[in-house]
Amino acid sequence: MTTTYLGTCLCAAVALEVEGGIEAIIHCHCSKCRKASGTAFATNGFVQSKGLRITRGEQSIRTYESAPGRRRHFCGICAAPLFSSNASDPSRLRLRLGILDSEISERPISHNFVSSRASWEDLDATLPRYEGHEPGR
Repeated sequence: MTTTYLGTCLCAAVALEVEGGIEAIIHCHCSKCRKASGTAFATNGFVQSKGLRITRGEQSIRTYESAPGRRRHFCGICAAPLFSSNASDPSRLRLRLGILDSEISERPISHNFVSSRASWEDLDATLPRYEGHEPGR
């Protein structure tokens, strides 16, 4: 049985389908991932290029070459990051897991580039957890 996941960007202009599962999911704390995501880290996983299919909005996808041969693909309308590609490994794409609408069975295996993490990110923090907004908001 083949695993299939569905995803959309923030504005839903771009929709995609991933077949074949997700490998090597990591939380990346490097400065490039922090800047690209606008958050403390980006959660990425590898998918097979042949398993990713854009089902809507391909014309809305824009790219940015962040390093020679490395391209970040994002929605040109809402700027949501979708995936990145590497010319030296065309068989795989690095999917930004935040775009997935489907529940996934795979789980992260590590936090990477932790020495580059945001100064306010405490990986071991025991912060309160809420189902909605924090009290008083």
